[in-house]
Amino acid sequence: MPPTTPAAEKIVPTSLKLPASVKAQIDETARKSGMSAHAFMVQTLSTATENAQLREQFDRDSVEALKHMDETGLGHELANVRAYFDAMAAYRRGQGPRPARLIPTKVI
Repeated sequence: MPPTTPAAEKIVPTSLKLPASVKAQIDETARKSGMSAHAFMVQTLSTATENAQLREQFDRDSVEALKHMDETGLGHELANVRAYFDAMAAYRRGQGPRPARLIPTKVI
């Protein structure tokens, strides 16, 4: 996924000091991807930053879900969740019907 930079966003120059072996790997990978090393590094840093932010949100959502489960006693059994995701994967491959939404139950 290419990085998105709003047209009005200011570009700030930076400098990275890389080991020669890492720079060579970046150059080779970028070349194979049909990108400049600069574009590859910008995309890679942008993707890593986005992934870190998504992980932070996942962690926050997990804490909230656990808090909600503790407060209500409602949740999903792991076996049911696994079966749901297996059925959803089959559905997305065109190999089955869309599974019904999971309904929380009392979890002990």
